[in-house]
Amino acid sequence: MAKEQMLTGCRAAAEGARLAEVEVICSYPIRPYTAIMMELAKMVANGELDAEFVHGEGEHAQLSVVLGASACGARAFTGSSGVGVTYAFEVYSPMAGGRYPAQMSIADRTLDPPGDFGSEHTDAMSARDQGWLIGWACSPQEVLDNTLIAYRVGEDPRVMLPQMVCQDGYFLSHIPDKVVVPELSQVREFLPPYKAPHPLSPLCPVSHGPQIRPDQGAPMDASRAQTFLVVPQVIKEATEDFNKIFGRNYDPFVEKYKLEDAEIAFFIQGAHANTCRRAVDKLRSQGIKAGMARPRWIRPWPTHELAEALGHVKAIGTIETST
Repeated sequence: MAKEQMLTGCRAAAEGARLAEVEVICSYPIRPYTAIMMELAKMVANGELDAEFVHGEGEHAQLSVVLGASACGARAFTGSSGVGVTYAFEVYSPMAGGRYPAQMSIADRTLDPPGDFGSEHTDAMSARDQGWLIGWACSPQEVLDNTLIAYRVGEDPRVMLPQMVCQDGYFLSHIPDKVVVPELSQVREFLPPYKAPHPLSPLCPVSHGPQIRPDQGAPMDASRAQTFLVVPQVIKEATEDFNKIFGRNYDPFVEKYKLEDAEIAFFIQGAHANTCRRAVDKLRSQGIKAGMARPRWIRPWPTHELAEALGHVKAIGTIETST
């Protein structure tokens, strides 16, 4: 039976990975995401999760480990924050180009102007054009749920792409909130075991990631771009199934808060949408018809859904969460 608990965003991400029955985990500490790996290490040590837990020597190593694990057919999980995200940059495009659907859980933080550990989205946003699926949560509940949805979408045979499941550092990663943790049987109904189409194996040798000629690069990039035209339909199907199995009411792409008759709208992603909803309520109490649109995914970018949601308003205010 599903249980309601008070969980931080980091603990919610760890619970999502546990429920997804990840098989290989690679860690390296950097705040504020570190607690995700602390929780997973305890789960593995206590026998709650049957996974290989590898401690990397850095973020580049983390991504390299999960690339190899995914290539061998394992459901792989890693994560980072801030400059840790940028340190691993070399591996992002090869992972997407090789179609290795591992997942990276990111608790956002700044890219370190001296002494600044603040929360902003610059780290993950810097990788927005590397071919990964990327989306932001606005609550610990959504962190857990997005972990499962992202695996379902990324591992779909029509997609086969890695995912960044993002949450605002500190505002979500370290503040507890109510989270309904589902039964493992529900998760298994929603998320089938990962089946790599051509796993690396000595029993059936295949070649992965060979050196290619320059004239082969553009077709490979075009293939990846074409996949992103298919992803929205896969997201719709996954979200519909998730809502049905878990009793949620997620829109596949855009949370629309009091937008039906809105004349002005705020456009925002991530945890500060919680504050934005209260601002909308206050403006409405003053007779101002305000609303809010929050994209749940930024890769793929929900162009048509946002145009439909915001096309009728007179003005849009964009809240910037990066520098």
